[in-house]
Amino acid sequence: MSETRIAMWSGPRNISTAMMYSFDNRPDSYCSDEPLYAHYLARTGVTHPGAQNVVASGETDWKKVVDFVCGDIPNRSEIWYQKHMTHHLLPHIGLDWVSKLTNCLLIRDPREVLLSMSKKTDQIDVMATGLPQQNRLFDHLLETTGEIPTIIDSGDILKNPEGMLSKLCDVLEIPFDKSMLSWQAGPRECDGIWAKYWYDSVWESTGFAQYRSRIGELSPEYQVYHDECQVFYDRLHSFRLK
Repeated sequence: MSETRIAMWSGPRNISTAMMYSFDNRPDSYCSDEPLYAHYLARTGVTHPGAQNVVASGETDWKKVVDFVCGDIPNRSEIWYQKHMTHHLLPHIGLDWVSKLTNCLLIRDPREVLLSMSKKTDQIDVMATGLPQQNRLFDHLLETTGEIPTIIDSGDILKNPEGMLSKLCDVLEIPFDKSMLSWQAGPRECDGIWAKYWYDSVWESTGFAQYRSRIGELSPEYQVYHDECQVFYDRLHSFRLK
């Protein structure tokens, strides 16, 4: 049996959960939801909804998380889809282990990220977008493998789900499955215990939403963050899968 461990590295307020549901709907896949989240919360003390429960029920030792995600694929599945948040890659976490996984970067226009984040939290800065960490990961993978890691833009997926997922599967060297395009509404077994605080819109979905540009203006403070993030985004965007 061939085995593929996909580490999909996303920033917040992206289509990361929809992507996880897409892979979870495949009969050959097992999915994990943000395995480094408990460590991130325990280390930073960020007051996310349900943080105490996440820390109490999750693994807070990042080295044990690494051993887990690089270990045997659960349920004897052929594909292990791991939904990761790049802002969970705190500076003290080494990156040597990521080369054991098939890594992809899921990016989104920082203007849309910041507008979406502003509706959910006031704990916003450049690092909270995950874009600097995505660039750190990009540089590490390029340096250690000599190859540009796979990058996909959420806007491209929403505009053409079947076409972009087919291309992604080709790059990952796995067969495309049309079951990735739709799923039943409601919670899924792969959800983290924090899902009730964050996944309401995805629970209402049965597939990828039609792309719509987010309407709104950034505050002057957030515009400063945006200008810095745009440099990171433009660099990654230039290497994206088309």
